[in-house]
Amino acid sequence: MVRPRVQSPRGDSQTSQQSFVISTQDLGKTYGDVAALSSLNLRVPENSIFAFLGPNGAGKTTTIKLLVGLTRPTSGSGTVLGYDIVRNSNEVRRGVGYLAQHPKFYKEMTARETMRFAARFYFKGPRDKIEERIEHLLSIVELDEKSDRPIEGFSGGEMQRLGIAQAQINYPELLILDEPAAGLDPEGREDVLKIMESLRSESTIFYSTHILDDVQRVSDTVAILNKGHMIAQAPISQLLAGSEGVAYALTLEGNTQKAYARLSEEPWVTGITEKKVKDKTQWVVTVSDDSMAKKKILRTVMADDTVDVLDFGLKQYELEEIFMKMVEDSNNVTQ
Repeated sequence: MVRPRVQSPRGDSQTSQQSFVISTQDLGKTYGDVAALSSLNLRVPENSIFAFLGPNGAGKTTTIKLLVGLTRPTSGSGTVLGYDIVRNSNEVRRGVGYLAQHPKFYKEMTARETMRFAARFYFKGPRDKIEERIEHLLSIVELDEKSDRPIEGFSGGEMQRLGIAQAQINYPELLILDEPAAGLDPEGREDVLKIMESLRSESTIFYSTHILDDVQRVSDTVAILNKGHMIAQAPISQLLAGSEGVAYALTLEGNTQKAYARLSEEPWVTGITEKKVKDKTQWVVTVSDDSMAKKKILRTVMADDTVDVLDFGLKQYELEEIFMKMVEDSNNVTQ
């Protein structure tokens, strides 16, 4: 069956050609008087690695359950792979591979037997191709050499890798992973990231996580949820650019008071954030005119011989900085 194509809900030329594998419209879920999710408008582009972030209790797992038909929305609507998540939940599940946060296996079975068991329910394709598919997936997740060992001897990372392989058995167009690297050591996390990157040619990957360093490494697009509300959704490059405009970072030593006053008077300087770290001073200088900043920041600061510049360059934001600030601002708004 050829699935319907979901186009952007907007009619403008910028997005009219964009296909979304997940699209929700004011999706909401309440449990009694508690709103777990409120008016979620999510857009997941095709062929992307999409990170879904938020503190504990933000509504991430609730969203995933709604998308795969494990619970029904209280309000709003959504489509996955072009199918309505309520009316066509069976069609959604046929096209989606899903890894729960804590996958469960029969530990007396081997990895190969586990894959065969999953194939009985989910495999799409000629029956004589099942073993070929299983071998291919076990190789991708680097379990081919352990494929005939009981799962009870597997490490946490190996269990997660097997879970990803099992989720891929049905050639899914969309792979949904709920905290795929949670609780893993650095080596296990690295393995999971490599697998995700290798699978992006086969599936769109939508995953939730708390590990922001991993998101920054492999994701194309990020959405941030807090207290059931979407507070950001953008390409990761856009988020990492920050919201303060062009900024420069300086590390200084010595008496910075005069240099601070002199630089603050420049019309192209829009702000200076100062932080003391031991015997050094760190500045983040936001500017409205990048060309003037390049020419004059260092000259202005170094005109005072009581201060030394130890480091200077464009400010490189980390996702953790952006995430924490957005969550803090969101909490302040709702208080």
